[in-house]
Amino acid sequence: MTKKNIFNISNRVDFEKVSIDIFNFQATHNLVYSSFLSYLNVDINSVKNIYQIPFLPIQFFKSHKIISSQKEVEQTFLSSGTTGMQQSKHYVTDVNLYEQSFKKGFHSFYGNIEDYTILALLPSYLERKGSSLIFMVDNLIKGSKKTESGFYLHNLKELADKLKLLDKANRKVLLIGVTYALLDLIELDKFDLKNTIVMETGGMKGRRKEMIREELHQVLCNGFGVKLIHSEYGMTELLSQAYSKGNGIFECPPWMKILIRDTEDPFTFLPNEKSGGINVIDLANVNSCSFIATQDLGKTYQNNTFEVLGRFDNSDIRGCNLMVF
Repeated sequence: MTKKNIFNISNRVDFEKVSIDIFNFQATHNLVYSSFLSYLNVDINSVKNIYQIPFLPIQFFKSHKIISSQKEVEQTFLSSGTTGMQQSKHYVTDVNLYEQSFKKGFHSFYGNIEDYTILALLPSYLERKGSSLIFMVDNLIKGSKKTESGFYLHNLKELADKLKLLDKANRKVLLIGVTYALLDLIELDKFDLKNTIVMETGGMKGRRKEMIREELHQVLCNGFGVKLIHSEYGMTELLSQAYSKGNGIFECPPWMKILIRDTEDPFTFLPNEKSGGINVIDLANVNSCSFIATQDLGKTYQNNTFEVLGRFDNSDIRGCNLMVF
């Protein structure tokens, strides 16, 4: 399986073919996934389309080493977590593959990175090690080739001044921030931005009360003086990201797809506009596992778009007793 195949996908037929190729590869070379399939009594040769592929519960990344490659691990990405909480670990044997994925993904949605100044307000991620988001944003900051691009931790006043200055100078700016920090910023100052994309990466991280998306985005729109709030959907266990350019409707790059599973039966998939658990196919995960059942709730729409509605409570998760195999 080559990177060229993954990033040259242009239609549904291509996606299905590469997905089945990767499934067969991982069913053979990923010991954990292979054991999972065996536990389910899956006949690998009978899997002919993506709806027949079993998805690995995302919790396995906390308890097992999910890897499909014999190569040496180049980078280990860690999920965020409170003290004592078990973190997910994503063992990456080809960092260049991750870089290709997020660069090509960003370019497909936003164009040339060099057109932007990147301002990153990601304090809770900066304050810990092993964040895949920090790795990505740091690469984008360097790729922008703008001296003003950079990370901000607690220096919100400096960030506010920089944001206003760049926006007034008609510079294209991407402000990417964790949700609670963006709220901190608009409480500190008032903005009327004309040339800035505000992108939230989600998460109150226990710093503020949770808000529904509509309320949150309205507060952020009012505070920054923008019409729409963009969002990024990614996670430690993935090497690809989906983006929303407003209204919480996300779109995937060509090598990523969302399927919605029934919350009562993890092996049954639901049609568009029906709420259920989010399953992700991320073909860039060729060296770990490309077929992941997340703990997020959502629904799909036409044109391969989707919406994230929240997360499962632990009591709502079905089928996770499979982890005891």
